[in-house]
Amino acid sequence: MRGVSGSLWLLVSSLAFAKLPALSPLPLPANTVEVGQAVKKGWVVYEVKPGDTLAGIAARYGVDPRHIMWSSNLQGDRLQVGQRLLIPLVAVEDRSPRVPPGVEVYRVRPGDTLQGVASRYGVSVLELVSANPSLESLDRLVAGSVLYIPRKAKGLVVSLPEGQTLVDLAARFGLSPVAVARANGIQDPAELRPGDLVLLPGIQAKTTYERLLAKQEEERRARLEAERRRQEELRRLAEERRRQQALAQQRTRQVQQAQTQRPQVRRVSYQEGAMRWPLSGFRITTYFGERGVFQRFHTGIDLAAAYGTPIVAAKAGQVEVAGWSSVGYGFHVVLDHGGGVETLYAHMSRIAVRAGQWVEAGQVIGYVGSTGWSTGPHLHFEVRVGGVVRNPLAYLP
Repeated sequence: MRGVSGSLWLLVSSLAFAKLPALSPLPLPANTVEVGQAVKKGWVVYEVKPGDTLAGIAARYGVDPRHIMWSSNLQGDRLQVGQRLLIPLVAVEDRSPRVPPGVEVYRVRPGDTLQGVASRYGVSVLELVSANPSLESLDRLVAGSVLYIPRKAKGLVVSLPEGQTLVDLAARFGLSPVAVARANGIQDPAELRPGDLVLLPGIQAKTTYERLLAKQEEERRARLEAERRRQEELRRLAEERRRQQALAQQRTRQVQQAQTQRPQVRRVSYQEGAMRWPLSGFRITTYFGERGVFQRFHTGIDLAAAYGTPIVAAKAGQVEVAGWSSVGYGFHVVLDHGGGVETLYAHMSRIAVRAGQWVEAGQVIGYVGSTGWSTGPHLHFEVRVGGVVRNPLAYLP
């Protein structure tokens, strides 16, 4: 074998299995047996051909060269043409990964916790983590997943990597091959396949356990921080709700007070220049002259309506202004109806006309919005005569 002399391999093999039940290589068959004929399930006899190497034969059959040396009682990796080798076929049949004796396979149930399973089976959480080093959390177990419970020998349970043997694992963790073989009930190294579970007695996954403990503490702190933020947000929302309620109560008092002090409205006839309502489906929220949120004297009336409701011209006229206002009206339109009469439409979400355009009464000039100094979607409607604001209700039917 390359890198390891035959005598050294025999010494390791004899040490590894000295205290286990003896297992001698199967006797080579008589000359009448055809080369390639199976001698025993999982074994085959192969006759060396010109150009063959031990590594090539092992690769052809998917086995470790050392297994062929052990089973064929070879002293080295030099082969003779015509020489017969006993090859263990470790992949003869499909089977589930091997689980060491003394390790119980447990299927996680809903509600299970790592601490609860450990207490139920009389093992520590560290021992349970060592038998399941791929665990991602100490708190969460997925129902239906598998846990390996060490019932006899305790230690680290690992999956045998591709291209490694029991002896390799023992050397990697500084263990005796004999102790590892005994803990796993192994008599023949060829029994193990990549993916089989191997118990390494006495080895604990302290690093994994400490990592999971740190993750558990990190998650606990994250939960506390999330709860703190949630409570802070609830307090903020409660404060905002109290503020809004106070504003609503103040507004109600102002409306009630204004209604009792509302000036007498003089109705004018259509012939005298009456206008039409600029909206349909609305309610008056603030009357002319009332104290508003942003001003002491309300210069028009506020008509609350759904966002995007069409706004129409109250009377035919020419568009004098169509754009943004820097004094709180937001997007607004001013119509000149002649004779010094103007109407203003404020807080639009969108304008549908342009300056200089002539519009007829009832023509759409924009849409209800909440731009500028506004607390919600509505239309602020003003009537001006000679530059002086008048009560719009005096001009509406």
